[in-house]
Amino acid sequence: MYRLAKAAFNLSSQSAGQVAVRHKSDLSQDLHAKYGAPLLISGVTFCTAVWAYVITSTGIAWNLSPVGKVQPKEWKE
Repeated sequence: MYRLAKAAFNLSSQSAGQVAVRHKSDLSQDLHAKYGAPLLISGVTFCTAVWAYVITSTGIAWNLSPVGKVQPKEWKE
């Protein structure tokens, strides 16, 4: 079983290296150079807008501290 696992791992690492070499190109670098900053800015804007909506409009009670708010229930006999 050990030999089989070792052979499978060796085969998978070799194939992963071959795929990495085969798919290495300048396309991703060009994409990041061209669209990286606008994508980052739009993502931050979207995330900020969604959280602003959640915080202000959904009516969630943000109970930050339970001190003084938690009361024991009446004992039933």
